[in-house]
Amino acid sequence: MNTKYLSYTLIFILAVIWGSSFILMKKGLEVFRWDQVGSIRMAISFLVLLPFIIGKTKQIKKADWKFIALSGLLGNGIPSFLFPLSETRIDSALAGIINSLTPLFTLVTGLLFFHTRLAANRLAGVIIGLAGALMIVLGKPGEFDSSNALYSLHVVTATLCYAFSVNILRHKLSHIDAILLTGFAIAFAGIPSGIYLMATDFTSRLHEPGALVSLVSILILGIFGTAISTFLFNKLIKISSALFASSVTYFIPFVAILWGIGFGERIGLMHIAGLVAILGGVYLIKVKSEKRKVKSEK
Repeated sequence: MNTKYLSYTLIFILAVIWGSSFILMKKGLEVFRWDQVGSIRMAISFLVLLPFIIGKTKQIKKADWKFIALSGLLGNGIPSFLFPLSETRIDSALAGIINSLTPLFTLVTGLLFFHTRLAANRLAGVIIGLAGALMIVLGKPGEFDSSNALYSLHVVTATLCYAFSVNILRHKLSHIDAILLTGFAIAFAGIPSGIYLMATDFTSRLHEPGALVSLVSILILGIFGTAISTFLFNKLIKISSALFASSVTYFIPFVAILWGIGFGERIGLMHIAGLVAILGGVYLIKVKSEKRKVKSEK
């Protein structure tokens, strides 16, 4: 498949998978604690990818291991706990909306730590996007309680982690095979998560009403929302750019909103306005930059 069309196909698939992740976390939280949801997710992801990395550690250079560990912790481990923690107090759709900050933070971290150039339109995009995030976090539309703003900030922190991971993948690890990179990165989060899970009351919760539905939701989250999607995302990073790959978050909130509405969640006008501002900022950062690049090439 042509690289351009493959990139857009991967964007669509990832948007559907990740956009569905927020409601799956919410379903998991009906029986399990937030830390158990994160632990199950990471542990099952590691088990799914384990067959692909057994006996292949020698294919990784020593200098790459520290970046693989950072990618695993920032791109998977930490966010896997922050998102369910936030969803103990905020709706899944709102978490999906705030997640659209990822491209903005990808640019900022790229600028500060990876020597990304900053044009005027990109700076304007960052400012507009962050203003949109502030509207979402502090607004009080519908039934949203601003006293829960701290829990919204957990999602903001997760998107910042994603941004660092995206830049690390692009600038430090693009030479590594996608499946090996995915498996070893998740191992750094999945192994300790599995050990921690066994120290909780996880097994006793399996006997509670609704436990099967919650567990299956988390298993789907781990298999598709982490293991498979991380592999696809790493593949996307290799054939495109960090900023283009992070623009999958254009579409994630809309999938999350549809799921949220389907399960009775309410989205207020302030949330929608904030989302529009964020996506407008991302547009200024990415699309305008690409148009300028095409004109300069002509």
